[in-house]
Amino acid sequence: MLGLASFALLPWYFLQQLSLADAMPGIWAGAETASGWVQASQHGRPWLWSGLLGLLVCGVGVVRPWPARRQGGVLLLGSLIGLLGLLLSGFAIGATGWSFESLEAVWGALPTGQYGMGWGAALVLLCLVVLLGASLARLGAFRGDVFVAAAVVGCSALLALFVVYPVLRSLVAAWVDDAGAYAWAHLLQRVATERIWGLGCVQGAGRCGVAWNTLWLASITAVGTTVLGTLMALWAERGSTRLAKPLNILAMLPLITPPFVVGLGLILLFGRAGLFNQALEWAFGIEPGRWFYGVFGIWLAQMFAFTPIAFMIMRGVVQGVSPSMEEAAQTLRASRMQTFWTVTLPLLKPGLANAFLVGFIESMADFGNPIILGGQFAVLSTEIFFAIVGAALDPGMAAALALVLTGFALSVFFVQRRVLAGSGFTTVSGKGDAGVVMALPPAVLRVCRAIAGPWLLFTVVVYLFAFAGGFVQTWGRDFTFTLAHFKTAFDVQLGEFGWVFAGTAWKSLFTTLSLSAMAAPICAGVGLLMAWLLARTEFRGKAAFEFSALLTFAVPGTVLGVSYILAFNVPPVELTGTGLVIVLCFVFRNLPVGVRAGTAAFKQLDRSLDEASQMLRASTLTTLRRVVLPLLKPALVAALVYSFVRSMTTVSAVIFLVTAQYELATTYIIGRVGNGDYGVALAYCTVLMVLMSVITWGIQKLVGQRQLGRRAVPLNETRV
Repeated sequence: MLGLASFALLPWYFLQQLSLADAMPGIWAGAETASGWVQASQHGRPWLWSGLLGLLVCGVGVVRPWPARRQGGVLLLGSLIGLLGLLLSGFAIGATGWSFESLEAVWGALPTGQYGMGWGAALVLLCLVVLLGASLARLGAFRGDVFVAAAVVGCSALLALFVVYPVLRSLVAAWVDDAGAYAWAHLLQRVATERIWGLGCVQGAGRCGVAWNTLWLASITAVGTTVLGTLMALWAERGSTRLAKPLNILAMLPLITPPFVVGLGLILLFGRAGLFNQALEWAFGIEPGRWFYGVFGIWLAQMFAFTPIAFMIMRGVVQGVSPSMEEAAQTLRASRMQTFWTVTLPLLKPGLANAFLVGFIESMADFGNPIILGGQFAVLSTEIFFAIVGAALDPGMAAALALVLTGFALSVFFVQRRVLAGSGFTTVSGKGDAGVVMALPPAVLRVCRAIAGPWLLFTVVVYLFAFAGGFVQTWGRDFTFTLAHFKTAFDVQLGEFGWVFAGTAWKSLFTTLSLSAMAAPICAGVGLLMAWLLARTEFRGKAAFEFSALLTFAVPGTVLGVSYILAFNVPPVELTGTGLVIVLCFVFRNLPVGVRAGTAAFKQLDRSLDEASQMLRASTLTTLRRVVLPLLKPALVAALVYSFVRSMTTVSAVIFLVTAQYELATTYIIGRVGNGDYGVALAYCTVLMVLMSVITWGIQKLVGQRQLGRRAVPLNETRV
């Protein structure tokens, strides 16, 4: 009934210049605003009747008192008629007629085309997808559970439309020339160039290609962040240090700051007008230069930005190492150093692999630091950006570069899974474990203090400089305290008609807050639903479903942004230039976080809780709402806050999607940096850091910390 009502009473096509309320009065008249019924009957679009036919066939299957399998067969037939008819016609017919010349040669020219799908089309397709799930349940799949079947089919459709299709669409575009023809030669012409694969730096005759630059930068960043994060985690958890809480605060900084804040702080230290260069000029007469801009500057900024992420990963792994295994080794007369190398360190292997993977992918996907500190050192993320917005305007080249970048990321992803395959690292079970964790060997502790200690102090200095930069008149010239930069960005004035937000940054802040607030609950809800399906149900294609759900973790954000432009710039899904496409990018970019958080939470919940509810004749939906969801509050809140914070601070995935109407906080800051207005940029960063700190503090209070029931040794007690 919802599908039939949507077909007859809602605008079928999507028009950016009209809202739903504005388009509703024209559902019976205008060719642009009419409903599906009117479009098919009066405006020369008969292919839309397939949607109505599919709904009517499903309706017959519902109202007739047939056995379950026969009813399932009718529902399957109706849903497939509607889905295939609408989707095939949607991809085959564009705004000017047939999308493929071969179809025009066979069927002749069409008198009219069609726009992107709107509210009516979206709801009809949603109803047909749910009916397809119901048909599979009636035919015996998913143990006959309609909710589970509809959830699997619906989530699969979302992943196919907003993850798999855009990525494949962008990668296929690498084969297309300016005339729209497909050929391998086009890909080779774009990829096999000196600019991408050149080895001039090795031969001493110029620069290396951007592919080698990206690989080299990602490798040294991943190694550096993994080593530093591991040393910090060992020091915090096994070094009897009082730095546990400060380290935890430091670990949250990358989540609450835009990705280029560190780069700006380093510019204030080592840029041409930075304090370091000024000190050299004052002491030794060395003229300030641009020596910091390049691979070293990018690497240093990425080390500061991504090391806390590696620390968070490794800290959880170090906490999970069972003291009983270390005690068993020491009972067999192994020294602390032997125990550390043969027991503790091997159990950290999954954490080390994950930290390396995250550091590698984050480095390749990073756009803010290379664009600010890169100088003449180019990487794939910046090359993709300039291929889209530069003077060349070559989407095919951007797609080819995205293909190379995706290949690198997926290769590391699969290598990591291959390395960890077949090994067991379980150390936390349901049994009691009240052992005392082994203290670090003195030599290892000295290494941690010698390397991680100065690094932590340097990190604090960089963030203090980034914070202070918004409160001085002109860095390097006039260090007078001022609030002028905050006034420029966030000025509020009393006008003739009341208070006015006169600052230049208010619009971008309100837009970012509203879009992030819309994306966060959708991301958390869909992520936890997918996690429940993966943890509690069995169905064919489960491996492909899981891979698709986690695909955006392995695909760099720059590639996802290019994918959304190429996929959603033309019918049947025409969203480019709207706020909706930014919300969808936020949702599916951060979706793996909700899936992983939910999967980890479900592993801690015994299946007997679900089974007890179902034995009392509760439906699957009731069991989820009354039993499972209350036990998932920590994972739900974590997914909500993480998706909200990352949506507020992301830049690489949405840099191509923003418009003048939907400018975001991070793109505003990049624009200010490009104009050399570092004071306003840092003032905006300060406001974002305070805002995100409040949200992060709230989530830590709500979620709390994991308690494993192990005894702790007082700091003044000596451990042998």
